[in-house]
Amino acid sequence: MLEIKNLFFRYKKKDPFVLKDLSLKLGPGEVGMVLGRNGAGKTTLFKTILGIEKPEMGEIICDGKDFLKLSPAKKAGLVAYVPQNIEFGSLTVFDTVLTGRIPYFGLRETADDEKIVDEVLRKLKIDDFAERDVNELSGGEKQKVAIARALAQNPKLMVFDEPTGNLDIGNEQIIAEEIKKLSRNSKVSVLTSLHDLNMALSLGDRFFLMKDGVIKYSVTKDELTQEMLCDIYDAEVRILNVGNEKVIMGGLQ
Repeated sequence: MLEIKNLFFRYKKKDPFVLKDLSLKLGPGEVGMVLGRNGAGKTTLFKTILGIEKPEMGEIICDGKDFLKLSPAKKAGLVAYVPQNIEFGSLTVFDTVLTGRIPYFGLRETADDEKIVDEVLRKLKIDDFAERDVNELSGGEKQKVAIARALAQNPKLMVFDEPTGNLDIGNEQIIAEEIKKLSRNSKVSVLTSLHDLNMALSLGDRFFLMKDGVIKYSVTKDELTQEMLCDIYDAEVRILNVGNEKVIMGGLQ
């Protein structure tokens, strides 16, 4: 579970606040979508959650623990991050995923660490190429490895920054399904941002709509309206019902 209370952040003391009195709640097994235009504060929000930036005021509670007071190793055991642009060293897939266990082992890995990696590789169906060089894989396969490495941390929260941004439509769907499965099956809270609003709509349980450093709306899929989207994107947006699904149409980039 993630809870953020009254978060304020600015890069310099005399600068205006980039995040202003920001609060949100995300339960175990829920996928939270952070939506908004470029410059709304999404990346800064992620950086504060990951501990890269320190807020001036406010609280970040993860799994009941005061995240801002934890050591880097303790933070790594709670929160895992999957970036948009993934860079790996020259390691095998197995060894790359094993690096996700570093917060837990001392000088070297244990048999338990290796067992966890084996289980994660099987779960994501990438165990067949465990001994291949990770840099030889396709974009979609690399994205799966990045998710596997994050899962190996055994986190309570996973943060994705545009996880499908560099993928073709086939691999987009694969990664979207993996995100949905890991949240449901592992009860991991997932927080992510997406530019593709229809994919966000199909994946998300809760929607945090940001504008000018503020979460203006915190809603479920059923509560999300086209008026809210028009407001935060400053664009004409329509939500249509097609069968049993909502579809978003409009001039968004």
